[in-house]
Amino acid sequence: MGIGMRYGIGLASCALLLSACTTMEPGEPAVAASVRPSSGSQTSGTVKFTQVLSRVRVDARFSLLTPGLHGIHVHEKGDCSAPDAMSAGGHFNPFLKKHGAPDSANSHSGDLGNLTADASGNATLTLWLDGISVSTGKDGVIGRAVIVHAGPDDLKTDPTGNSGGRVACGVIGP
Repeated sequence: MGIGMRYGIGLASCALLLSACTTMEPGEPAVAASVRPSSGSQTSGTVKFTQVLSRVRVDARFSLLTPGLHGIHVHEKGDCSAPDAMSAGGHFNPFLKKHGAPDSANSHSGDLGNLTADASGNATLTLWLDGISVSTGKDGVIGRAVIVHAGPDDLKTDPTGNSGGRVACGVIGP
């Protein structure tokens, strides 16, 4: 095979690769909540929701929590105006299920389980969820709120998880 033939095949291959790159889908839809203190706490953080096919990846990072476990949930209303964050309403539960662990078949769509804060008050959480979407639809999280609670979620007491007061709240938005 001559140099011209190899050069032509090389150019054709490059052109094919470039055209494939220009037809790729844009990034997966994602939204975040900037979570701020409530109820006199100093807790703050961020929670990002990324749609990946039919599932949603949740990435949370918090600081200034008391060490130990803290319940975390998506709540039905995107309203953090009350000093105690009660304006966010109850857990997001569009399919009228019982409270439970996020990996349970029978749990609220907003049940995210627990964060574990270290001795310095820092916590991270990554999980994958079914039953929610990065949208404004019936199962959508956009326009709702993320709440971090003072205590651990027992993953069974309906409807709240018995996780105590609301120490941080943030509205989920684009």
